[in-house]
Amino acid sequence: MTAKTKGSRLPTITIARSEHARLSNLADMLAERDPHSAEQLATELDRAKVIDDARMAPGIVRMGSVVEFQIDDEPAQTAELVFPKDADIARKRISVLTSVGAALIGMSAGHKIEWAARDGKPRRLSVIAVHDGVPDAHAS
Repeated sequence: MTAKTKGSRLPTITIARSEHARLSNLADMLAERDPHSAEQLATELDRAKVIDDARMAPGIVRMGSVVEFQIDDEPAQTAELVFPKDADIARKRISVLTSVGAALIGMSAGHKIEWAARDGKPRRLSVIAVHDGVPDAHAS
């Protein structure tokens, strides 16, 4: 994912130390099998501010969070951010390895991010609301 916002400025993202470690391991394990997804996630992890789990403020998208968001001018949607093994579109559970999932991690309400989809088309995601999930609820 080549993410950017207007003026090429990316929104600040924050990730809990334990989640950063697990997600980094996931990206590393996936690097050979699915390099595109691994790179998308690694790019987000590389730019994240990593803080101790106990210092994570509410309202930041983390694993298990339920997020209301909008892509481009499509209707808003709500989904839970999960590890790949728990992904299920029918149950509104989106994998952190998808373009949207990787874009959501570490964001807060009001944040926007742009990236080029696999087809090269620019996409824009806006976070409307974040409802905190239970940390470690869907650990890999």
